[in-house]
Amino acid sequence: MPELPEVETIRRGLQDIITGKKIVQSKVYDSPKSFPNSPSDVNNFLYGSEITSVRRRAKVLMIDLSTNYTLVIHLKMTGQIIYRGDIKFGAGHPNDSLIGELPDKSTRVSFDFEDGSKLFFNDQRKFGWIKLIPSLEVKNLPFMQKVGPEPLDDDFTVEDFIHRFERRKNTSIKAALLDQTVVAGVGNIYADESLWGAKIDPRRRVKDITNDEFKSLYNEVRYVMDLSIKKGGSTDRNYVDAEGNKGSYLEFARVFRREGQACKRCGHIIEKIKHAGRGTHICPGCMH
Repeated sequence: MPELPEVETIRRGLQDIITGKKIVQSKVYDSPKSFPNSPSDVNNFLYGSEITSVRRRAKVLMIDLSTNYTLVIHLKMTGQIIYRGDIKFGAGHPNDSLIGELPDKSTRVSFDFEDGSKLFFNDQRKFGWIKLIPSLEVKNLPFMQKVGPEPLDDDFTVEDFIHRFERRKNTSIKAALLDQTVVAGVGNIYADESLWGAKIDPRRRVKDITNDEFKSLYNEVRYVMDLSIKKGGSTDRNYVDAEGNKGSYLEFARVFRREGQACKRCGHIIEKIKHAGRGTHICPGCMH
């Protein structure tokens, strides 16, 4: 599944390319679960609408329409967004669909724009979906009701960050950090990188983390996620940006996938353990 920086990279690419385009037609390819919308809603609120903006909340994309409806898109594990028109781009799972003829066997939904260009939603494993709902109702989706605040929002303070962990005092700090209801979009890579940066053992209980350590962790989470967005995302095998370039953050990773190598900070050998149900990268030499 893409992490927040990958989805933000896709959002920025779509925003530049499809804003202002008018949707005139759509087609669903043998996968109704990928587009679970009524024909009447599609006819009344999708066709003839113009795209006004492309937003993101946590790992979910939202394409706002001039009819005050929104296409809510979850790419899940193998989703792709592919645009074909005066320019071409593919974002998502990097297989030949990004550059091949479309539709193909993994195409689930397509949208035709008035100018003749097209947008395709491909998904090999059929876990992803696109829902057309009133824009005012987006915030009421169960996911939106539960998901925590965005770690990179300007108004998300260190005090807010510390407060979000209060109800998870007996949980390990890594498990709490991965909990999307605590903070949105922090996946396994960013948890490992942030905890290493803050010199915090991921197995420690939340209640044992000091305020100073939380402040350090807050800064590290924002640093690694901001860096990853600038580098086009982190998942070097599963996601590419809007121009089809693979994310490059992992080239700059300090602990993730560096097991068996020397820690860049203290020289100890980085280890990979299993914790919180995930592979977890630690440096025994500089953790507290």
